[in-house]
Amino acid sequence: MPVSRDIAQMYRRPRAVVRGLYAMGPREDRAIAWLMIGCFLVFISRLPALQRAAMNTESNFQQDTIYAFFALLMIAPLLFYLMAAIFFLMTKVVRPNVTAYGARLAVFWGWLAATPVALFYGLLVGFNGLDHPGTVLIGAVWLVVLLCFWISGLAEVSKVE
Repeated sequence: MPVSRDIAQMYRRPRAVVRGLYAMGPREDRAIAWLMIGCFLVFISRLPALQRAAMNTESNFQQDTIYAFFALLMIAPLLFYLMAAIFFLMTKVVRPNVTAYGARLAVFWGWLAATPVALFYGLLVGFNGLDHPGTVLIGAVWLVVLLCFWISGLAEVSKVE
């Protein structure tokens, strides 16, 4: 199934999508691709906010863009691996059937699947600023969606067979 269709299905039946992805077998190349694409899309979502900051504070847009690119495509993946390891250990206590790959799949896929909301949030930050109530609301929605995807994904990959 195409990734875009899986992302759309994730908002309706997240556990079924994760179950299908997990059933495809452990593929680290696919997992890291999901993570990197998600990080790149979140980087794209940051661009309107960086442009707004450059216009309002006369900061250097190119320099800020390079910093954001480095942070989201070099540092963030390492932090996501650490986060997946922490989620793996936390889930292992409650549900011993979870695998390290399953935890990575749940975290990386959840991150990619939540990027449509992240793109909308970035657009709102660029147009309205961080303090606008609509921007804050969509930021909260993004966080809730991300947490729901992570929790449902971890629950699915750690099911007792």
